[in-house]
Amino acid sequence: MPCATIDPMQSNNFSELRPKIVLGVAAHPDDLDFGSAGTMAAFAAQGAQVHYLILTDGSKGSADYKASPIELAKTREAEQRAALKVIGSSEKNVEFLGYPDGELEVTLDLKRDIVRSIRKIRPDVVVTMDPSVLYSPKRGFINHPDHRAAGQATLDAVFPLARDHMSFPDLFAKGYKPHKVKTILLTNFEQHNYYVDISGVIDKKISALKAHASQVPDIDLVEERIKQWSASLGEEAGLKNAEAFMRIDIGG
Repeated sequence: MPCATIDPMQSNNFSELRPKIVLGVAAHPDDLDFGSAGTMAAFAAQGAQVHYLILTDGSKGSADYKASPIELAKTREAEQRAALKVIGSSEKNVEFLGYPDGELEVTLDLKRDIVRSIRKIRPDVVVTMDPSVLYSPKRGFINHPDHRAAGQATLDAVFPLARDHMSFPDLFAKGYKPHKVKTILLTNFEQHNYYVDISGVIDKKISALKAHASQVPDIDLVEERIKQWSASLGEEAGLKNAEAFMRIDIGG
């Protein structure tokens, strides 16, 4: 079984997820593959259609002073398409909105764009980053503001905007009918209430990350960290390897 749940606080009980259509929404190429490529591969192996929506052009993600933002954006788009093929989806199942990297804001236009994608693809499950993650002293990082904006705009788009036909009537007039997403999975590095067994697809996750060569200069180090991280999460859930999320099953 590719999906398993655990509830340390005994406050939530979840059924296994077997979605037919999944939409991952992220700020940059590689965000979804770092946080959820194993889960996406597991869903694809079950027969789900897996789609990605990438909000920015990824044109700032380089330490090379001579790098061209235009060329970098093209490279990162190609890398994301290749990574999708690795996890068992299609390179055509990704849309790039092209917002400037590093400048993403929670605007009505951004929400409209995400709502359009949700209403077009009509996913059972949406995967994105948890916007409540600001920083982690334990891990020594500050969450990228684009990540937070992507997560917040996606939550707003999922509920209530994609659901309500009077939200963005211009989209409704163009045939984008309202859609209610059943479940959202939020990548949260420290708080989890749902675990996905990626033991059988961890190699696909690592291969998907290898596709992002412009972002992963030391793949051996990243591979070791991914294996350690997934094994640690798996131990929490009684699995060999896992990815973990905050899961919300949406009512109303």
